[in-house]
Amino acid sequence: MEKRSSFSGSIGFVLAAAGSAVGLGNIWRFPYLAAKDGGGRFLVIYIILALTFGFTLLMTEVAIGRKTKQSCLTAYGKLNKKWGFLGGLASIVPFIIMPYYCVIGGWVLKYALVFITGQGAAAASDDFFTTFITGYAQPIVYNFVFLLVTAIVIFRGVNKGIESLSKVLMPILFVLIIGIAIYSLTLSGNESTEGRTGMQGLAIYLIPDFSGTDARGILMTIMDAMGQLFYSISVAMGIMVTYGSYFKDKDNLIKSVNQIGIFDTAVAFLAGVMLIPAVYVFLGTEGLENAGPDLLFKAMPKIFNQMGVAGNILGAVFFVMVLFAALTSCISIMEAICSGMIDKGMSRKKATVTEGIIALVLSTVVCLGYNVFYFDAILPNTSPGKSAQILDIMDYAANNILMPLLAIGTCILVGWIIKPKTIIDEATKNGEKFGRRWLYTAMIKVVAPIMLFVLLLGSLGVY
Repeated sequence: MEKRSSFSGSIGFVLAAAGSAVGLGNIWRFPYLAAKDGGGRFLVIYIILALTFGFTLLMTEVAIGRKTKQSCLTAYGKLNKKWGFLGGLASIVPFIIMPYYCVIGGWVLKYALVFITGQGAAAASDDFFTTFITGYAQPIVYNFVFLLVTAIVIFRGVNKGIESLSKVLMPILFVLIIGIAIYSLTLSGNESTEGRTGMQGLAIYLIPDFSGTDARGILMTIMDAMGQLFYSISVAMGIMVTYGSYFKDKDNLIKSVNQIGIFDTAVAFLAGVMLIPAVYVFLGTEGLENAGPDLLFKAMPKIFNQMGVAGNILGAVFFVMVLFAALTSCISIMEAICSGMIDKGMSRKKATVTEGIIALVLSTVVCLGYNVFYFDAILPNTSPGKSAQILDIMDYAANNILMPLLAIGTCILVGWIIKPKTIIDEATKNGEKFGRRWLYTAMIKVVAPIMLFVLLLGSLGVY
């Protein structure tokens, strides 16, 4: 068995973990949910949940990883043999996510190259996205290239691969998001766009809107914010346990977890500043209401096209930024899978090649789900007037069912079997102060499991 690697220090860990957390969900999902759920109302609820619910789950998984020095596959069993099944569940989640995430990463790569080569106007046409994903060769080729880059980074290992790339891409990503966000605020429309401005769009994003909101509306906002938190901080998919296993014992775990949360929330917030004002200026409130999952590949190209020459340049920068976010997240997903294989005795080289081949086969099937394997399916979270495909089914199974189940199981294991003190002791082993000790205990034992169960019921379409 290979000697377990470790990050060179807390900065390397934080940037790698933040790279995992900052992905496609932050770029398109956070802004559209904020617009849908009353702007500032969603932001306030999200921040409260990030400081309580999010902190609890993130702290737990990183501490489990560092304490056991094991990947997600074997870490839970090392804490308690009877609960080793959670490791299997934690490994299944990234295994399901990996193939379709590579497909979406391939889509982002396609759009980045389209704008870089000055063809952004073509991407703004109504049928461009549909024509592309229903094609045969192109989606598979772009998917392969994205997967290959991911596999090369994993092949190079924790320090030379994951950490080295994260130290370069994450600062660039942050600068690009800030730059586009500032530019978005300076936008102003013309007669055709009724003179709307970016600052007006920012007001919609920041000012809480409680008009027509009843108790059910507040509950749905809480559920949306909690669901988004899963996407944002990469919990309940084995990643943070795996990354935690590479975190050195001497480094401050509590401080690093707080930094990950701050970095991730800042990027999600800035993504809203980046997108919502631009969407409002060019597409109005209707564009915000209808943005949804189509925001990235349909709405944004149309917006860039309306900006003229500057739009093509901004579009290239935007999709390169999204590509960086997708790549760092996909790397963490693949590492969670390969790390489990390594802990079972495989070499990193063999684990990377094995998972790479499996992911390529499954992602090719996902690509063909829009032509050869096309069918109509309806899921509890399917948008009205649309049907679910292979990608949607895999996403629903992983994110809406398995992840809440894994998180509930983790809360029960830590809260009631091995006790919260196990995690608290690991987090304070160097004498660190755990100021939210009482909050952590209450969340992991009672509050979080109840919230997760309610979220699971919502995912199953119970209400």
